[in-house]
Amino acid sequence: MAFQFMPGATAIGLTYQDGIILAADKRISYGNFVVNKNTKKIFPITDLVASACAGMVADMQVLTRQVGALGKIRKLETRREMATNSVAKLMSVIMFERRYFPLLTQVIVGGVHTTPEIYTLDPLGSLLPDNYAVVGTGAELALGLIDSEYKKNMTEDASKKLAIKAIKSSIQRDSASGDGVDILAISKKGIEEESINL
Repeated sequence: MAFQFMPGATAIGLTYQDGIILAADKRISYGNFVVNKNTKKIFPITDLVASACAGMVADMQVLTRQVGALGKIRKLETRREMATNSVAKLMSVIMFERRYFPLLTQVIVGGVHTTPEIYTLDPLGSLLPDNYAVVGTGAELALGLIDSEYKKNMTEDASKKLAIKAIKSSIQRDSASGDGVDILAISKKGIEEESINL
């Protein structure tokens, strides 16, 4: 009964030839009620790693802030940025430690350390590497489109277009997703963010 009030969303992560793209819709809804139409679900963690989330907003924010703070401490100790897989593993450990009172969020971690990498995490901390990933209530709708159109060495522009197209596809049928798309691109040049209203 309580599960029907779990917030919905659609968040996407794609690798392309030089980096990664993270995209997420802007709507937060509980059951049939749209709580907010302009919520950010993509969070930079380090200079070359970020996450896109679906689920409880407070849990997303707490998790990314905690991992970001631990990443800064690690950078001060080692004098270098944490690798994408290290950030994903740290997040996985934190989520698994809280398995009896889980953080109700699904996460995509993406970054560029030596190569573009994407990892998916569920609320219990399972860590799955892939070339692309989708989480949230609109995942099935978006994933079908990405499965048919994704190519490993796409350009940044083609990847952005595919991410936007996949989110638009999920918005058409998933009432818990909508109201626009936030996009974050990471390459060796750094992080670029943009927002599109639908």
